[in-house]
Amino acid sequence: MSVNYGSKRVVVGAHYGLRDWLSQRVTAVLMALFTLALLVQVIFNKGPIGYDKWAGIFSAQWMKVLTFTVIISLAWHAWVGVREVLMDYIKPVGLRLALQVFTIVWLVGCAGWGIQVLWRL
Repeated sequence: MSVNYGSKRVVVGAHYGLRDWLSQRVTAVLMALFTLALLVQVIFNKGPIGYDKWAGIFSAQWMKVLTFTVIISLAWHAWVGVREVLMDYIKPVGLRLALQVFTIVWLVGCAGWGIQVLWRL
């Protein structure tokens, strides 16, 4: 009889969890800090906030770099979460692969669109 517990247990699989867990936490902290930085700029901005004010907030190079980093972090954060859900709940391999490919294409498209909007300002 095969023993699959204890020190002789062989762990198999594509992901062991720590890297995904850590990347979720790091990207979440980065997005939270970005949100705080954006709120501070909006709260301490004088006058009504229109397109000119928003464009002014995002026109600084440091804000563009930070926003670019957050867009990439958001895409990665979403990918890790969706991939885990698909791996846990979608058992047919073909369907799971198709949904994962669709998710990748969708996230790359959304990130590309966000970056295009950001650098057009």
